Amino acid sequence: MMTRIHAERIALVLCAVAAAAIGGGCGGDDAAFETGNMLRFGNGAEPQDLDPHVVTGVTEHRVLSALFEGLAGADPATLEPTPGVAESWDVSEDGLEYTFHLREDAKWSNGDPVLAQDFLYAWERILTPEMASEYAYMLFCMAGARAFYEGEITDFADVGAAAPDDRTVVVRLEHPTPYFLQMQVHQSWFPVHKATIEKFGGRTERGTRWTRAGNLVGNGLFMLERWEPNKRIVAVRNPHYWDREAVHLDGVIFYPYDESQTEERLFRVGELHVTSTVTPNKFDVYQRENPEILQNADYLGTYYYRLNTTRPPFDDVRVRKAFALALDRDDLVRNVVRMGRKPASHFTPPDTAGYTCQHTVGYDVAEARRLLAEAGYPDGQGFPEVTLLYNTSESHKEIAETAQAMWSQALGVDVRLRNQEWKVYLESMTQLDYDIVRSAWVGDFVDPITFLECFTTDNGNNRTGWSSAAYDALIAEAVRTADRDARFAALQEAEAILLDELPIIPVYFYTNAWLQAPEVEGLDHNLLGYISFKRIRLAHAAEG
Repeated sequence: MMTRIHAERIALVLCAVAAAAIGGGCGGDDAAFETGNMLRFGNGAEPQDLDPHVVTGVTEHRVLSALFEGLAGADPATLEPTPGVAESWDVSEDGLEYTFHLREDAKWSNGDPVLAQDFLYAWERILTPEMASEYAYMLFCMAGARAFYEGEITDFADVGAAAPDDRTVVVRLEHPTPYFLQMQVHQSWFPVHKATIEKFGGRTERGTRWTRAGNLVGNGLFMLERWEPNKRIVAVRNPHYWDREAVHLDGVIFYPYDESQTEERLFRVGELHVTSTVTPNKFDVYQRENPEILQNADYLGTYYYRLNTTRPPFDDVRVRKAFALALDRDDLVRNVVRMGRKPASHFTPPDTAGYTCQHTVGYDVAEARRLLAEAGYPDGQGFPEVTLLYNTSESHKEIAETAQAMWSQALGVDVRLRNQEWKVYLESMTQLDYDIVRSAWVGDFVDPITFLECFTTDNGNNRTGWSSAAYDALIAEAVRTADRDARFAALQEAEAILLDELPIIPVYFYTNAWLQAPEVEGLDHNLLGYISFKRIRLAHAAEG
């Protein structure tokens, strides 16, 4: 029997055929890009920017991974390193020096060769203090990188990065970094095109026009054709990409829909091939009636709330603990979040490269009330009105409303809700212009340090105002320790401090759920949600 979804897709195809005959199109002016082999991808939100050294979100990384390529890639199923701009590499016996051999045919989208100096320029840019990049710390494993970022050294030649010739990049590490190659798929390590950046502003100037369509020069399998804010980003084949013959798609159209219901409706009528997520209250329906289009995979991510520790009332650890203990995660996940996700009693997802935190924060209303009273707010009396900020999304709203009700009932406090669109929300969080803010962290690579390092003092991704010298020391110890057991012991102690002082409230551990049209092939699952657009093909296009 034909399902309703399939019937709608057939109707859409008939519409497209008829529209082609009269010069129109079901997708409106998207028809200008529709070759029958363009992937229509729901991307969840309007990107903050397309500058690899400015952005921090999954939304942006998806687009950047189509427009840029690092020294190494990753197998989308196993996450094992694969050749990228570098066709091969050598590693010294002590694991401290990597020599990358760049391929001769690596080119930018304007035809310029990709050279070793392009990587050094990019790394100097992200590490320059004036750039104020939130992700600069990703490069701190490179010898001298932190010292350069902190101004202790001023000559980038003293950092552990060298280009002995145009096709060779040598990286010297501060300490053994077992996940170093895996990090190369992260935008913080991508090269950038020096002439383009400096044509539209200074090297460290943020928000310039170099990332706009017609200006952006990338080195990925696609190039930026059009960017219409809050409507779409169109990426089309890069004719200069070294492995262009292996690319199946003609391009990708990224759609910035904040609301999962909007994505779901557009998917049902064939306007999207892939959604960024699934509406929780529709998950069971799809699982029951259309399991062939529902995807749900393990995902190395944690949903949590940040607390602004720089101002009352959350500058008081007793108040932070009270809010954490008054949140019934089991009930919230069972009745609101659903989709196979798990309540989070700690921050790092369980079994992250073999690490599972042994310390937890639970649900204890009596202790929460005692702590709030001890802080001077018995039964919530005199407690100031606080606001919970979240980025626009029906699912975030529903979770926030549930948390709001739990805190009101358990503590007698008034929590107001406020939503902002993605870019404004990110700026509010960065400027600490919030009381409580909805947050999520997805691992940049498969190691617990990617979760815990971001709460060190002055880390660009901390954004809570919290600082602990003891925590910083334990993270530093873990970073420079090669022995796995010793590393994990230091991280256990660090996460215990995080869960005792609670600048954050863990809520749940993610799974990655989305809707995918039957004709989409080669979109592999992995813990990081990393997408290799090179592997993806549309079956009907291949058949045609």
